[in-house]
Amino acid sequence: MDVGAAAALGTSLAVGLAALGAGIGDGLVTGRTVEAMARQPELRGNLLTTMFISVGLIEALPIIAVVIAFMLFGKIGG
Repeated sequence: MDVGAAAALGTSLAVGLAALGAGIGDGLVTGRTVEAMARQPELRGNLLTTMFISVGLIEALPIIAVVIAFMLFGKIGG
């Protein structure tokens, strides 16, 4: 396996695993928020605000992973 193929494989693994982790995290946060709103509907606004902030922070990880993976791919596999 040449260096370009290994770099492409590493890039795809990094991006795929970051997306998988973010998907699981988003699902957990959203599910728990819906459960909390079902228990205490009067806190809906606060819960949604906290959920959107959490989802934004969770989604930052795969974006950073994509940027770093493609930077490394450009240096190694280009």
